[in-house]
Amino acid sequence: MKREIRIGKRAIGSRHPVFVVAELSGNHKGDIKRALKIIDVAAEAGADAVKLQTYTPDTMTINSRGPLFVVKTNPAWKGKTLYELYKEAHTPWSWHKRLFAHAKKRGLICFSTPFDETAVDFLETLKAPIYKVASFEIVDIPLLKRIGRTKKPVILSRGMASREEIARAVRTLRKSGTKDIVLLHCVSAYPAKPKDMNLKTIPDLKRRFHVEIGLSDHTLGNDVAITAVALGATVVEKHVTLKRSEGGPDAAFSLEPRELKALVKSIRTAEAALGKPTYARNPDEKQNIVFRRSLFVVQDVKRGERFTKKNLRSIRPGYGLAPRFYDVVLGKRATRNIARGTPLSWTLIRK
Repeated sequence: MKREIRIGKRAIGSRHPVFVVAELSGNHKGDIKRALKIIDVAAEAGADAVKLQTYTPDTMTINSRGPLFVVKTNPAWKGKTLYELYKEAHTPWSWHKRLFAHAKKRGLICFSTPFDETAVDFLETLKAPIYKVASFEIVDIPLLKRIGRTKKPVILSRGMASREEIARAVRTLRKSGTKDIVLLHCVSAYPAKPKDMNLKTIPDLKRRFHVEIGLSDHTLGNDVAITAVALGATVVEKHVTLKRSEGGPDAAFSLEPRELKALVKSIRTAEAALGKPTYARNPDEKQNIVFRRSLFVVQDVKRGERFTKKNLRSIRPGYGLAPRFYDVVLGKRATRNIARGTPLSWTLIRK
């Protein structure tokens, strides 16, 4: 596995800051000004990228009120037909160019999740730098082949996929031309519960599939995402909205601006704390080493007198010989008169 994945001037990998993706999804509520504002929020929070979703209701499903096409699960979507849901949630393709440009202006990488081959063709005209594969589309082999042929990096959400389905998707992308893959652990529930996240899957995914790993997080709050970083995630994706109370298809499990800012800050703190394996003392530790124990004379000792358990102790501070020499020194004689409170050194001990 390569050490990093390059996306323009940015890189994904264990040697680089966690790549934080703000997911716009349908939280624009059909208003391009709201979409632009969410991009501003992502930039102000310190995210690295903003992600769109590229589909139309007709590329996702058919317009039918048949029972098979009515949502029966998620409370926010229950009772709607799939067509109605996607009509409400989709990001008009006519917006994409402006959203891409605005994100670039704000210093963000903009990319998208295509849901069919025509969406890939369209995103190629916008020079999308990377592609996302949604967890529900991980089994869409023709779509994966089309994305793979772009030879661009791919972020792949595993969602409900089994090991075999993940392996097939990764294999398909690689055979089709994709070299760089990030595999995101993801629980396809909206919202997802922390107890169902099984974040220890993250390092297991890296071990099994030899790819960069991350998290697409649908839980409420930031604890799960920060824990994922501690487990090695190099990408974190979160849905973002302006205000949950204003509603929207994904509002219930999306972060508000202050929460996204707090998440980015916590991720940066976590990755700084992770650092690298080391046993060297840092500068703050070096100045505190004097508070270690060391060997001190605790009673006045005359020249030639032996060091005993009564006149020699291991105490703080750490200016004397290390405590490991205690047994070596006991029974030895003093080279001169030594006052109580003197740190023991080799010059005070007869050879």
